[in-house]
Amino acid sequence: MAIDVALLSRICEAPGAPGFEKLIRELVLKEIQGLADEIRVDNMGNVVALKKGRSSAKRSMAAAHMDEIGFIVTHVDDKGFIRFNPLGGFDAKALTSQRVIVHGKKDIIGVMGAKPTHIMQPEDRNKPAKITDYFIDTGLPKKEVAKYVEVGNPVTRWSPLLEMGECVNVKSLDNRVCVFLLIEALRVLTKSRKKPAYDFYAVFTVQEEVGLRGANVSALEIKPDFGFGLDTTIAYDVPGSTPHERCTSLGEGAGIKIMDSSVICDYRMVAYMKKTADKHKIKWQPEILAAGGTDTAGLQRMVPGGSIAGAVSVPTRHIHQTIETVHRKDLQASIDLLVACVCELDKGDWSF
Repeated sequence: MAIDVALLSRICEAPGAPGFEKLIRELVLKEIQGLADEIRVDNMGNVVALKKGRSSAKRSMAAAHMDEIGFIVTHVDDKGFIRFNPLGGFDAKALTSQRVIVHGKKDIIGVMGAKPTHIMQPEDRNKPAKITDYFIDTGLPKKEVAKYVEVGNPVTRWSPLLEMGECVNVKSLDNRVCVFLLIEALRVLTKSRKKPAYDFYAVFTVQEEVGLRGANVSALEIKPDFGFGLDTTIAYDVPGSTPHERCTSLGEGAGIKIMDSSVICDYRMVAYMKKTADKHKIKWQPEILAAGGTDTAGLQRMVPGGSIAGAVSVPTRHIHQTIETVHRKDLQASIDLLVACVCELDKGDWSF
């Protein structure tokens, strides 16, 4: 199956900072029409799509978060420059030279500004950048900015998708690539007329980047027996890396998560996913992420008695920058792995 790059582009470029996922949610709702037996939106804004299985004796759930790292306006000064707080984790040096969109009464393009190196004191030039060093310059005076922008407006980064060799490159592949993955998995199930082993809840969650908040409430409501987190992971396979640092590599297949800082995946699920990938000749690689959590933790913990949880991870270079990069073959392998796993859960060995 060829990757629908046009759809992936629309998904990645749609704005949706944590707590402000309205436009990406509308896009998801449009794309999944006809792909599920039931579709609803909960009080927090999670999109829940139910695909009925061959059996309703158990429930499976996959979660892909819709939100992207972004900012929130905290102040507009007398000259119209905008100050902000981050929504999600940022490496401050990655803000240099970025274009952003301030989502007020209308969208306004701005740039991240900071003190030019030419006028810094020598002792300041080698200091690490701080978030507070930056401001947003819209090119407008305070009077014009005030017509459209107020404290509390979200801000997202501007970066259109580019096809780059065997890869795609764009902002917010974390985690829009998995929003795409989950939509395409529903499409495969619908077109092939394959039924999941058990009732399958495909959930597009909110506010993951600020603490797995959407996944937590969805898991509490759905109470899945089996959980699949869907997220990006580090591909540190670039010059200067060593084999033990790489986590994953581009082009080496879907990541099967073993652990991250928020979860130790159920060893039964890890074994099942490996076996399923091998059975279907799906290329995969093991993934241990030393720092960074995922919705997988919410799926595992926020259920009475817990769920049997694992995760499909899409290897990604340059993560949390505007140049995030994934390999097409890894994305396809991830779609194939999720579909196979949800369809064959009744064949797994879940005994301790």
